[in-house]
Amino acid sequence: MNDGELSDSEYEELELQVEEIMAPLAEKESESSEPVPEDPLSVEALLESLEGVTAERDDFRDSLQRLQAEFENFRRRSSSEAEQRISAGVSRLAETLLPVLDACDAAAAQGLNEVGPIQSALETVLNNNGLNRIETLGVPFDPTHHEAMSFETGEGNEQVVVEELRPGYLWNGTVLRPAMVKVREQ
Repeated sequence: MNDGELSDSEYEELELQVEEIMAPLAEKESESSEPVPEDPLSVEALLESLEGVTAERDDFRDSLQRLQAEFENFRRRSSSEAEQRISAGVSRLAETLLPVLDACDAAAAQGLNEVGPIQSALETVLNNNGLNRIETLGVPFDPTHHEAMSFETGEGNEQVVVEELRPGYLWNGTVLRPAMVKVREQ
């Protein structure tokens, strides 16, 4: 036999020794591989867990409500800004049409009645959309609505418009162009 070779009897003896050593280890392994029953959660632990989940849910709900409110505010602001831009654009268009109305007034003052239908149609369309002529004759002078081109002294303390030199217009209640007027104290 070689130095490194075992005889059959020696081999059997070694196998028995290994089995004797391994048997207790295998028993311990089989015992530890059985599932260890976990301790059931206590009522306190369950309540604590439920409170944590409830608090988290409330935080999410609050965040969602804030986000919804922010979105509603954004939508209202965007809608308002769009309406303002549209109104400003229409106002500029109406303002550019005022010289046409002035030309129609001048033509009518010269006795050219042919412009009457055009003038009335233009005034109707603009009036229906928010353009109004500023009242001038016989009303007290209002510097927010009237632009005094001349002033005549009189006996009273009240300043009254006595002549309209150029009509003024309001667009949805806001002065688009003040009226040029002649004022007298009465």
